[in-house]
Amino acid sequence: MSLAAPLRRRILTPTTLVLATLVAIAAFFIAQRFMYGLGAVTNINPGYPWGIWVVVDIVIGTAFGCGGFALALIVYILNKGEYHPMVRPALLGGLFGYTLAGIAVIVDLGRYWQFYNLLLPWYAQPNSVMFEVALCVMVYVIVLWIEFSPAFMERFGFKKLKATLQRYMWLFIALGVLLPTMHQSSLGSVLLVMGTKLSHLWFTPWLPVLFVTSALAMGYAVVMFEAIVVSKTFRLDSEQPLITRLSRFVGLLMAGWLALRWIDLVVAGNAGLAFAFDLKATMFWIENLLLVFAVVVLLTPQLRADERMSFVAATALLLGGALYRLDSYLVGLQPVGNWSYFPSVSEIMVSIGIIAFEILLYLVFVKTLPVLPARHGAPYGAEDVPAQPAE
Repeated sequence: MSLAAPLRRRILTPTTLVLATLVAIAAFFIAQRFMYGLGAVTNINPGYPWGIWVVVDIVIGTAFGCGGFALALIVYILNKGEYHPMVRPALLGGLFGYTLAGIAVIVDLGRYWQFYNLLLPWYAQPNSVMFEVALCVMVYVIVLWIEFSPAFMERFGFKKLKATLQRYMWLFIALGVLLPTMHQSSLGSVLLVMGTKLSHLWFTPWLPVLFVTSALAMGYAVVMFEAIVVSKTFRLDSEQPLITRLSRFVGLLMAGWLALRWIDLVVAGNAGLAFAFDLKATMFWIENLLLVFAVVVLLTPQLRADERMSFVAATALLLGGALYRLDSYLVGLQPVGNWSYFPSVSEIMVSIGIIAFEILLYLVFVKTLPVLPARHGAPYGAEDVPAQPAE
């Protein structure tokens, strides 16, 4: 018997219509990009060869998609089965986060028609950090679809196929833990190559460690955020007891992350940069204050037991983690020459559209496939419940 069930709610709602409109706007600008080139829709330049498409859709988007990776560590590696009901929703979020990040890569490539060169051995660059990131992300997307495929098999009655796959699922779970660890740390290694082009508020030999641990913490925060939003939106049973127990671990992880970052900053003699009263220092303090606030809430028993405060803390952690990556890749960048960059309206709309597409697909999947715990859903063939809130 499946432990998950679809929500069986209406697909066409005001929310999905708004999301679909944003997706259509993004599709319009993406079409322009493919017809007229990157310069027709972006403000990237020789000083800033990557813009918010890379940073938001890939560097930040993949971190937001680490919920499945984070829970796999707890459920399968640390054997904490109590969190298993949260695995499939987290896996679904990761599935869309990484798949759409892969699509965003194609949109951002100058010679997108040659993307398949990544798979040709004679073009392989094993010493390239970006090659490792691209290869790991591509393989991880495939692994995520395989891990999530039992939901389709349950929905369409392929019981024998599911039973066969389950015998080998341990292999894909292992890959699902290994691959994000590799490419998230490598996203930090990409910045090591910049050297003096990156402000020392963010440049440190510890960048690979900081990136993979922050991605792990953001993955847990996404799980908490998603569980609270879904339960409130659809008026379902709260997952707060599980979230409260998870919160303490997330708080300790981020406390360690902040300690490592600040100790390294002081030891390297770069702490004074935080008091320069410029844009970089301002952004540095915003991201740190958000993360400190999240840590205080998550490590205070009375606060983390409160669902509203858990939601605020998870949101603060996600915003702080996102700003850390945005600052590392864009704000902290110090290019040679008098170059500047600010995203165009079309760049912003494409990123918004990709995020909207991810939310839209998530809503469709939870309503039609066994994703959420069975106590929330209804058996196949049950009547829709129009009296429930639209979203």
